[in-house]
Amino acid sequence: MEKRLLGRWGEQTAANYLKSKGFKIIGMNYSCRMGEIDLIAENRKYIVFVEVKLRKSKSFALAREYVNRSKQEKIKITASLWLSQNETKLQPRFDVIEIYAPEGVKSPLVDINHIENAFE
Repeated sequence: MEKRLLGRWGEQTAANYLKSKGFKIIGMNYSCRMGEIDLIAENRKYIVFVEVKLRKSKSFALAREYVNRSKQEKIKITASLWLSQNETKLQPRFDVIEIYAPEGVKSPLVDINHIENAFE
């Protein structure tokens, strides 16, 4: 249960970050039997499908390294389904947001790294 709450906190932190950068959050935790997308956001140019990765530190591996090819394919398929159900003229893009929070939700400062076009 605590891990799921921590994950939701990380997703909300990423959503707040995107809002501060001028994005509008249009979906959180979109899921289907093919997979899940943590955040769906848009700005004037892009519809962005975001995978959020939360870790305590970078010492073992970068958070983005956990978004392997298999995970990327699941996200792409799930995004295709979402796009088939939601008409948009915006260009799709796949991003990863890494959040490093040494003390979890009690971290006074978090390090956020936004990787645009992460699947390229």
